[in-house]
Amino acid sequence: MTEVLRGLGASAGVATGPAYRLADPPRLPPPHPVTDPDAELDRAYAAIDAVCRDIGERAAAAAEPTTAEILRVQAALAGDRTLRDGVAMAVRAGHPAPHAVAAVLAEHRSALLAAGGLLAARAADLDDLRDRAVAHCLGLPMPALPDPGHPFVLLAVDLSPADAAMLDPSRVLAVVTSAGSFVSHTAILARARGLPTVVACAGALDIRDGTPVTVDGATGRVAVGADEPAGAAPRRSRIEAVTGDLRGRTADGHPVALLANIGGVAEWTGGTAEGVGLFRTEMLFQHHIDAPTEAEQTAAYAEVFRALPDCPVIVRTLDAGADKPLPFLREDHEPNPALGIRGLRVARRREDILRTQIAAIAAAAAGCRARVSVMAPMVTTVAEAAQFAALCRDAGLPTVGAMVEVPAAAVRAVEILQVVDFLSVGTNDLSQYTFAADRRSGELSDLLDPWQPALLSLVALCAAAGAAVGRPVGVCGEAAADPDFAVLLVGLGVSSLSMAPPAVPAVRAALAARTLDDCRRAAQAALAARDPAAARAAVRL
Repeated sequence: MTEVLRGLGASAGVATGPAYRLADPPRLPPPHPVTDPDAELDRAYAAIDAVCRDIGERAAAAAEPTTAEILRVQAALAGDRTLRDGVAMAVRAGHPAPHAVAAVLAEHRSALLAAGGLLAARAADLDDLRDRAVAHCLGLPMPALPDPGHPFVLLAVDLSPADAAMLDPSRVLAVVTSAGSFVSHTAILARARGLPTVVACAGALDIRDGTPVTVDGATGRVAVGADEPAGAAPRRSRIEAVTGDLRGRTADGHPVALLANIGGVAEWTGGTAEGVGLFRTEMLFQHHIDAPTEAEQTAAYAEVFRALPDCPVIVRTLDAGADKPLPFLREDHEPNPALGIRGLRVARRREDILRTQIAAIAAAAAGCRARVSVMAPMVTTVAEAAQFAALCRDAGLPTVGAMVEVPAAAVRAVEILQVVDFLSVGTNDLSQYTFAADRRSGELSDLLDPWQPALLSLVALCAAAGAAVGRPVGVCGEAAADPDFAVLLVGLGVSSLSMAPPAVPAVRAALAARTLDDCRRAAQAALAARDPAAARAAVRL
């Protein structure tokens, strides 16, 4: 009999195969008296240095820029001077090396969790540093990924950046974790590899090795003990290579632009998407003590624009602040960061940051053939949209948009489209603000389901507003990567879909199999549904 577990869908796709669990790391033994503090401190430092060196080497060898950057940050955490100073104090206080390292990293972990937002998501990085340093102190190896000799579904509490960097799509069919979040490194790196992934899945670790499972990374559904024909081979829904015409269209020729979400030029996989629907500029700003200069930004943006001649590139201005803190912003502590100074609102305190970025985008665009547009995150009111549009147009950027991530913007979409040229719906944040549910919470995964009819109604409002004034409305949230959801979005009137590059071919194929009327009928049925399950069923008929 099939048992169904549910978690957060973190990377779309479906895979079926036997499940195998990543073994637990070595545990701390009972502490022993410290008779030679200097030798114990040398032991602790050697472990920290070895971990820092190992992760740094993995970063240097990583082919993907996202993977390399995540590992570089983790290596920097391991090499932080405050960690060594804290370990020295703990050893002098009588703690053996592995216990000293574990205690100090636990303090740092608590500080990240208290900070909330994306910093809290990085607490798992410190857990991995602890495990690796403890293992080195004890002279024990860290557990490697399972190797059953055939493709498998990986189960784990969570994956460290170092483990996630080793995921090989030819061996690992899908990933299921009992912890993690949509913004965890497990989710980010699995999406980059096109691996179906479900995180925060209660009961995942109770699955016995070798048990067949079916993982749906869009819905967060994990079917355990799925009935398979005798001798059936493990499989994953395939994304076929696409050549020639990259334009998306329905079976009867209705055009739908299929675009990519990227964080830099190395993530652009030409030959898949028609252009870029979301160029996240945060990577350039992260890990800077001072804000990058206009010249630094211009060079970085121009590198992307040169790689996409005659293609659309939609640049999102800095989406930071509060739950995505940057050292040079020096924000005051906020009791509820998700509802505070973030996205476009950062300009309320530091308008110079926004003006410099806009000037750099304009300078980079002037020397390239890419069709550059710019949009602001966390737009809430018509006045905010108008002010942002004026700044961009004064700088020489004629095509300006607003992201719809706040319900207030969705219900005033017609008015906002009077002052900007397009809208782009970010389903991730729009979902969390619509349902007052933190998108990192596995316990609230039912509310965060993008198939919730209330969320569909807000997307429909935006699409109808675009139709009313003759301006495009796209979706750049991760939900656009689900082929069935893409059919629904087109039926609602969405004109472009942007997603992780590996997801584009499957979405293109799904749209090509439906007429526009098919999509519209599916959308109306989903809007009328009472719950997400009924909405899905309506589209899949």
